[in-house]
This record gives sequence, structure tokens and C-alpha cells, in this order.
Amino acid sequence: GCEVIPLDVELDYNFPRYNPNPEDLKMLHAIAHKVKETGADVGLGFDGDGDRCGVVDDKGHEIFADKVGVLVARDLSSRFPQAKFVVDVKSTGLFAVDPVLKANGAEVVYWKTGHSYIKRKTAELGALAGFEKSGHFFMAGELGHGYDDGLVAAGAVLAMLDRNPDNKLSELKTALPDAWTSLTMSPHCDDELKYGVLERIVKEYSDLAAVGGEILGRKIVEAITVNGVRVHLDDGSWVLVRASSNKPELVVVVESMRSEDDMRDLFRKEIKPRLAAYSEIGA
Repeated sequence: GCEVIPLDVELDYNFPRYNPNPEDLKMLHAIAHKVKETGADVGLGFDGDGDRCGVVDDKGHEIFADKVGVLVARDLSSRFPQAKFVVDVKSTGLFAVDPVLKANGAEVVYWKTGHSYIKRKTAELGALAGFEKSGHFFMAGELGHGYDDGLVAAGAVLAMLDRNPDNKLSELKTALPDAWTSLTMSPHCDDELKYGVLERIVKEYSDLAAVGGEILGRKIVEAITVNGVRVHLDDGSWVLVRASSNKPELVVVVESMRSEDDMRDLFRKEIKPRLAAYSEIGA
């Protein structure tokens, strides 16, 4: 029942327009332009091998994949009470604090970044779905076969819109609690050194959590160490330091539930001085 408006669907290995990557802003902006030009309800973009899905709302605003995951999880948890979801450690903290997911009895497990890790954990736990910030969605049980398929993910978004006929996608997004997330930062750290450095950083944060420590006046409620360290604070904000899987870099992300200025403070006043103490880590 959908009217589909195609965009750049002729295969061309020279990639004359842009890299087909739903995390790439050039691709998302092209989809957004088409959405606004045509008055479409939603824009959907897929990567080259079709296992990832990017989403643009009816106003032409890109919704990053972890926030799309929260919207889909809200919809699914209303249909499947006590549903279990797996998300990667780079994803928004809204999965942990969202009042709708809590009211529906949803359980969320944060796990290692990497589509093979999320796929395996989703299967291992018998979770209803897995979500990765890069745009891999793993729909399982009645929803799919548990592997990442961009078209199945797109179908879940369209089904969500079908079940919410009185709300546009932009309105569903606006109904989410506020969260300010940093870009992914990647300071250089030699491959031969990064895991040893990370081990020391993980210990610092784990020790701080064990003694009931605080970050910028907020109590640490959990230090998740399955993939580097993700430190959850009592207001839902968090900081993450992990090692890149394929580059000589660390990976840093922070998210605030308070404000953009607070998100910047979590980096400037907490992460940056802590990492600056290590001569092995670059700018």
C-alpha cells in the first residue's frame, strides 16, 4: 500500500553520487531533499549490501539509527510485553531510561559493538530484536530470522507508522525524551598499545564505580565492561571509551540527558583530562 519514490536505484559501481552508507550525511541529505521535494512520509536508505537501513522523517530530518531503534522498540514492546532487546554500547542511553519501555516491562542488554556480536547475543538471549548504532537491525522471533536485513528493518518502521496513523514520524521522534549525543571521537592510539591503555582506563572507571564515585556531581550507577567501558550515571547520561576494532584508535562517545552544554562538559571536564594523562593517546 505504499507509494514508493525511487532515488539512485540504478546500480553503478563508480558511485557517481555518493557512498551508499546510511550513516553518511551526504546520502542522508540527498534523501532528505527528496522527502521535502515530494512531501513523502518517510525516507529510507540502504547500504551497498542491503543489511543496514537509514531513516529520514517527514520533515527531512535524519534520525540516527539508535533513536530509530528506540522508536521501534517502543512499538514492539507495546505488542510483546516483557520483550528483550540487545543494543550495542555506542547506542543512546534512552534504551535504559525510556519510560515507555519501562512501562511495557522491556529488558535492554548493552553488548559489544559489531554486527556479529549483536546478532550472536540476540540469538543467545532469545531477544525479540537487536539494534546497532551503525544501522544494523536484527529482527528475530515472529519478526525475522535474527540477521541484519535493511528491508526487514524498513518494514518494521513502516509497520510502526501503520500502527500510529495519527502521528507522523517526526511527531513520534519528538515524543522521545531529550538526549544530546556527541559525535564519535577517535583519538590515535597505536594498535600495539591501545588494548593495554584501555585496560587501565577500564580499571580506573570500574574502581570509581565500586566505591560509589561520581562524575560531574552524578553518581555512577553502572560500569559496563563488555567492550571497553561504558559508565552510566544516575540521570541516564553516560560516557564510553573503547578500542576501535579496525583502526589504531580509541573510540569515545558521551551522551547527556540534560543539555548540549552538559554533553560538552562530560567530554571537556571528564573524558579529555582523563585520557590526556596517557602519553600513548593522541589528540
